[in-house]
Amino acid sequence: MPAQRLQQYLDQQGVKYRVITHSPAFTAQDVAEVAHVPGWVMAKVVIMTLDGQMTMIVVPAPKKIHTDTLAQALSAKEVTFLHENDFREKFPDCQVGALPPFGNLYEMPVYIDTELAHQEEIVFSAGSYRELFSLPMKDYLRLVQPKQFAG
Repeated sequence: MPAQRLQQYLDQQGVKYRVITHSPAFTAQDVAEVAHVPGWVMAKVVIMTLDGQMTMIVVPAPKKIHTDTLAQALSAKEVTFLHENDFREKFPDCQVGALPPFGNLYEMPVYIDTELAHQEEIVFSAGSYRELFSLPMKDYLRLVQPKQFAG
């Protein structure tokens, strides 16, 4: 079942979305493949700290995140990947590794890669290893108001 908090939020905001069910997959790129979604519209969510603040970084599924490049793009002095044990409790309604890119629902700042932000749609895990949401990028950007970065 998708993250109920997210589904209720999208419904309250009047956002049109579709739910895509797929066989279990665990990496963003694998999910894109089994769901027949282009990797460049599939969002990969990575939880990191930027200068000590827990932050959600959203990039296209095939993209690798390099801490040095990200630090430079975001003018951060220290960028660190977090282990799932460091943030699991913050997302009680989601399976770890299937986090939706809605940090605003979890009191967390969100940064999105400009390559992904310029797509027409965004597809992302909906809190489970079996379901995705797809919605227009313009709606996502309006609701979440992530900061964009080129990385």
